[in-house]
Amino acid sequence: MDKIALITDSACDIDLETVNQYNIRILPFKIIYSDREYTDKVDITPEEIYENMNIEIPKSSLPAMEDIERIYKKLAEENYTHVIAVVISSGLSGTYNAFKLVSEQFPEIKTYVYDTKSTSVCEGIILKQCGELINAGKSFQEIANQIPEMKKRMHFFFVFGTLEYAKKGGRIGKISATIGDFLDIKPIVGFDEDHGQCYTYAKVRGRNKSLNRLTELGKETAEQKQCDAYIVHGNSKEDAEKVYEQLIKLPSIKHVYLIGQISAIVGVYSGPGTIGVCYVEQ
Repeated sequence: MDKIALITDSACDIDLETVNQYNIRILPFKIIYSDREYTDKVDITPEEIYENMNIEIPKSSLPAMEDIERIYKKLAEENYTHVIAVVISSGLSGTYNAFKLVSEQFPEIKTYVYDTKSTSVCEGIILKQCGELINAGKSFQEIANQIPEMKKRMHFFFVFGTLEYAKKGGRIGKISATIGDFLDIKPIVGFDEDHGQCYTYAKVRGRNKSLNRLTELGKETAEQKQCDAYIVHGNSKEDAEKVYEQLIKLPSIKHVYLIGQISAIVGVYSGPGTIGVCYVEQ
């Protein structure tokens, strides 16, 4: 019988109850300041990063190869036969390649590394569904085969509070960011399916209109099928709750989950004020 471990990185956003229920192992990114270094989700919180952003915007590094090796050694000791790793987009980080390299050193544990071409709740939702399938007795191969289909049902959109941090982090062009802030343009951002990089899905002027557009996308996504909605935010709980209140009124949205703060590593580049919603077709 397959004994399957679930692994992800700290860009993943999902509730702690799900992490504990399915024993999901999380490999942390490093948050790096000029004079100090932190381990994401271990000794620094998103709130602390946002509070310090007016002083210094930190850099980041992917999970250490040694940490990945350490987890594999422990899994081997615990007689795990298979690993499913669900990770941040290879278009944003080298984490996918790092997992692939380390997994090849442990041929006795069959591994499937899935590049989400996205981040945040997309990682978390896939892991939650994988955990449910493991509990239902599905085999490693059955679950691996279903993961790309899970991703096809997900539609993740977000809006920044300001384009400043995405610009400084190299996630969007400098000119578009400068003009966007000057004109109060709040682009609705998504991830392209081919490269897993951010792109502008729509341009909206003004904060309130951009949040309204996020909820309208829920209506459009759910025109044919019912959806669930997962909300994350970057130190913007009040706006996240406004989006939540709008979404729970939509009859085509079956469940709405207010997950909470977006992960610190994502927050480094998205900045405060970010609101993200992932619509998942039923």
